[in-house]
Parts: sequence; C-alpha cells; structure tokens
Amino acid sequence: MIPKDATYKEKLIFFRDQVTLYPVSCEPLANGRSDFEWLDAVLKGGAKIVQLRDKYSDDLTLYRKALVFRKKTNEAGALFIVNNRVDIALLAKADGVHLGNTDLPAEEVRKLAPALLIGVSCNRPEQVATAEERGASYYNIGPLFTTETKKNLTPYLGSEAVAAFSALCDLPFTVMGGVKRDHVQELVVKGARRIAVVTALTQAHDIAAETRSWIEAIDKAIA
Repeated sequence: MIPKDATYKEKLIFFRDQVTLYPVSCEPLANGRSDFEWLDAVLKGGAKIVQLRDKYSDDLTLYRKALVFRKKTNEAGALFIVNNRVDIALLAKADGVHLGNTDLPAEEVRKLAPALLIGVSCNRPEQVATAEERGASYYNIGPLFTTETKKNLTPYLGSEAVAAFSALCDLPFTVMGGVKRDHVQELVVKGARRIAVVTALTQAHDIAAETRSWIEAIDKAIA
C-alpha cells in the first residue's frame, strides 16, 4: 500500500517496484457498468494503480468523479492517475496524470506540477528516447496489438517493440493496446513488467476476479 502522504519519490518507487497490472477505466465499454462499479471491483481484485479515463463527462461531473476515485484509492493504498486532464488531477489531488501525444507537453506540465507522476504515451522510438528529458516519470509503449479502445491506430507495434523501445530509456514503462492474458508470458520475456488494460477488465463478467487473474499471471511470468 502507498500512504496518502507519500512523497513523489516514494510514489515513483512504488510504481516501479509494486505495480504490475495498470487498469484504465472506460465506462462506454463496461457493459453498462459505471466507472464507480469498475473502480470498486479492480481495487477489490488487488489493483495497486488505477487510471480514470473519461472523455465524455462535463468538467463538473469529471471533477466529482475524480474526488470519489481519490477517496477510494487512498483507502485502498493505490495510486490514482487521471488521463489527460492536468487540472482535474491537481484539483482532486491525484498522484499523477497520463498525457497522450496531442495533450499538453510533459515538460510544461512538469513545471506546473513538479509533484505529479507524469506518464507519456509513446508509439515512436524518438518519443521514448526523449521521455525523461521531457519530464516524464514513466512512459507507455503502444498500441501493441489491435484494440477497440481507440480507432485508426495502425500500424500496431507488436511485442517486438517492448525490447527495442525500452532500450532507449531507463524510466519504468507500461505496455498497452489489445493485450490479452495469453500475451503476458511473451511480453514479460521481452521485458515488460507493467501491463495496462482497458477492455480486458471493463468487459469482464467478474471484474474483481479477472483483476486477480491478471495480477497472478503477470507475477507468475515475472517469477
């Protein structure tokens, strides 16, 4: 568990050493279940980090949702990351923000929010190579495989990108994009230690049980 008063350094160490499964919310792809139901389930399943990804709510709704996410992740001792919205992350006292390639520049966000964990999405080698100097705390490699979460993302990088990209930067990283549990062993062999998933959990019949299964599969592969 990460204490709610942890320092930036403590949070980064926790992310590096304790996080294996990185669940990302997506209410429209959750088979009618709310982000709150998803959150309760992934935390019950043992998730040590969650990302709130909501591209649809108005600002007030998103802010109120983030406050609930913050309260429940604090109670569970888990990290809380907000997708894209630096303002919401700061107002809700989240642990971090994840930035895509068309979001605010990480280097500017770092100046504004030196205590936030900042994740950056990378689908080209040069983005990985500059991640640390741009102020990132971690980076994501993806999309690896075909995914329904985002459209028009081809070409997909494939598992080969894990070793190739991670050789360019020493920061901790996640991998994402169409990852199934059958991919876990292959990805771990290639160097992945943290796997981010959306529909693998949002569309699971029993989200808590599926969360536990993913964590166990990653832990087993790493061992």
